Formats: sequence, structure tokens, C-alpha cells
Amino acid sequence: MKAALIKLHIAIFLWGFTGVLGRAITLNESLLVWYRIAITVVSLFVLLKWKHEVQKISYTTILQLFGIGAIIAMHWVCFYGSIKYSNVSIALTAMSASGVITALVEPLMTKKKIVFTELLLGLLGIAGIYLIFHFDTRYRTGIIVGLVATILSVVFSILNKKVVATVQPKTVMLYELTGGLLVLTLIMPVYLHYFPAKQLLPSATDWGWLLILSWFCTVLAMDLSLQALQKVSAFTQNLTVNLEPVYGIILAFVVYHENEKLNGSFYIGFALILVAVALQMLRVVKLKKH
Repeated sequence: MKAALIKLHIAIFLWGFTGVLGRAITLNESLLVWYRIAITVVSLFVLLKWKHEVQKISYTTILQLFGIGAIIAMHWVCFYGSIKYSNVSIALTAMSASGVITALVEPLMTKKKIVFTELLLGLLGIAGIYLIFHFDTRYRTGIIVGLVATILSVVFSILNKKVVATVQPKTVMLYELTGGLLVLTLIMPVYLHYFPAKQLLPSATDWGWLLILSWFCTVLAMDLSLQALQKVSAFTQNLTVNLEPVYGIILAFVVYHENEKLNGSFYIGFALILVAVALQMLRVVKLKKH
């Protein structure tokens, strides 16, 4: 359990950079995600072929992974859309709703009993979101899109929990992101029709950021998180992911000075989220001792 939590926290730290990189990349959210996944799939395929680590799996499992990958792709589109409509801090903070959503959705998908303590901790996190949403109307669209991204992230985390027990993490990642790339490619013409992009090709600087986003914040981070998911519950993973805003927001403050644009309700709401995360981690440690 200890090793799994360490891997999970390293993955979350890397994910903390994704928001800052997403704002730095000038492409719109759909194209940003398309290039990110394309680079990741090609890099991962070459790496696994070179190491002879591509695991053979059934066609049924491949289709399942393709479906999960489509959810991941849509999650990323919504996440970066949230950044474009608001800012990095707001988009990352919206992810804190994962606790309460997981507490409600996981029992429905896995027949697990609802744990009252988990529900309360999740509600504490959602209270923080409500404070920001209610008292700072500038970012409501960004928060709503961010919450959609959160729901999608909870669903694919729960579905992944069932798959990683039998399939190697890197193979899971390869097939999932391939499925996400296929689905995103199919819907791209429709998406760009309703949400036109100013540019279709990345700039030279964008390419550099995309490579970092793909190799470190996607391949390495997802591999670590999938390994961790083999040992920890989907709820623990999603609530721990609330630390992602901590890392990401600090980076946004340093790089983009977003702290100058946020009011008091943001800090109060964010404090509630931190309390929820701290209490959950204490609860996990206490349960482990018993």
C-alpha cells in the first residue's frame, strides 16, 4: 500500500503540470488533446515494441479499453476547455468534486456499499467548489465544464479498476489512448465546426510543451497511476487526486500570477478541499494499521 501511494503521488505531481502546460499551448482544447494523445500513442507503441512488452489481449478487452479511452479523451477536452474558459486554478479546483462523485457512482457501478464517511468527505470537497461557484460568477462556465471533466475522470477510474487486475498498465494505456485518438479524430470535424480554432498546427514552442505533456505528464504519470490503482480503491485515488490542484495552483501562481485574479471565496473553498484530502489520507492510514 505504501509503495502504491508513493507512485500515486508522483503521478499526481506530474499531472499538476498539465494545467500550466495547457495554458501555455496556444491550440484550442480539442486539438491540444488530439496532438497530446497522438504523440503519446506513437511514443508508447515504439517503446513497447522495442522492449517486446506489448501484451496480447482478447478483442473484447480491446473494445473495452477503446471505450474507456474515449472517455479519457473527452475528459481531457473538458479539462482544457475549463482552463480556456476560466484559468488553471479554477479548472484544477473543479476536480475536487471527484470525491463525492466517486462515493455515489462507484457503488452503482461495482455494487459496493456506500460508505458514509467517504460521502461526508466528498461533500466537504464539493462545498469548497460551491463557495467559489456562488461568490465568483466570472468563472461559472469554466467550473461547469470542469465538473463534467471530473465526472468523466471518475467513470474511467472505476472502469480502469476492473481492467488493471488482468492487463499490464502500459498495455492498458496504449489501447485506451489509441481508442481515444480514434474517437477524437472522428468527432473532430464536428467539434471544430461548432468551436472553430484559430490555428490547426502547433507552433515550434507548442511542440516542445506537447512533448513534455505527452512523455512525462501522460506516459509516465498514467503508468504510475495504473500501477497504484492495482492496490488502492478508486475512491482513494480520486480523492488523493485532489492534491493535483495543490501542485498545479502553486505553479499557476508562480508562472501566471493567477493569485492576483482570485478573491477570498476561492481561498476558503480551496481550504475546505485540503481539509477533505488530509482527513481521507489519515483515514486510509488508520484503516491500514487496523
